[in-house]
Amino acid sequence: MFSKSKINEPGPKAADAAKPAAPETPVAPKGDYKAPPAKAKPPASVLSSDLHITGNLKTTGDIQVEGTVEGDIRAHLLTVGESATIKGEIVADDVVINGRIVGRVRGLKVRLTSTARVEGDIIHKTIAIESGAHFEGSVQRQDDPLSTGKPAAPKPAAPAPAPKAEG
Repeated sequence: MFSKSKINEPGPKAADAAKPAAPETPVAPKGDYKAPPAKAKPPASVLSSDLHITGNLKTTGDIQVEGTVEGDIRAHLLTVGESATIKGEIVADDVVINGRIVGRVRGLKVRLTSTARVEGDIIHKTIAIESGAHFEGSVQRQDDPLSTGKPAAPKPAAPAPAPKAEG
């Protein structure tokens, strides 16, 4: 029934009413904000020195080998311990070799430490070989060393034209 007049109340003036008000941004109280959980990287799988594996290993994670593996290994990061022996092909983004490898190594970054013993070819994008490392094989740099496809064979030269028979 009764209403209070707004003419004499403090507040925005007529000139201010024409301007759009800035939207208010909510401010979270300190200490209450929790970031969305990040996907935590799982720790490296460790194969202990008394473990002997016959078969292939494949993971998108990291592997640290301290024992013996007879088979191929595919991983993101492979660390070969000083007491480890791997007989097979290695394919990994990052390879750190402290122990013994018998087989081909393919990696974006390959590092042979002073205790490394490698018998086989290394195909890499970048390589580091410390003084004292033993390496027997060939080294080849490729932009994509992880692709297991064989390099394209060189095209054979065009056959020589056959001599014309005179007659």
